[in-house]
Amino acid sequence: MTVRDESNETGHVNCDDALAEIYLLLDKECTPERDAQLRRHIEDCPPCLEEYGIDEQIKQLLARKCGGEHAPAELKNRLKASIRNKVAERSRVTASETDAVMERTTQRTSD
Repeated sequence: MTVRDESNETGHVNCDDALAEIYLLLDKECTPERDAQLRRHIEDCPPCLEEYGIDEQIKQLLARKCGGEHAPAELKNRLKASIRNKVAERSRVTASETDAVMERTTQRTSD
């Protein structure tokens, strides 16, 4: 995948940031301003748009296949660890910041 390099001016998002925050965008965990910034970048960047589409399809497939059933705790923990590592790797955030997002997501999906 070719990654575009964009300036870090206000309102601009680079590919690394967009890719690191795709699931936050899909889960509606972003502020309205960040949502708009990410969507602008994704719409103008074919590689990021492709990744967004793939991730969106994966999320929809999981929702269909799991059919509202609760995943086993072990699976949830492995997925959380994997997502935490990827987000930290891509966006250089701390584990505690990633944990906070994961906790909100887990609470939302278990309700």
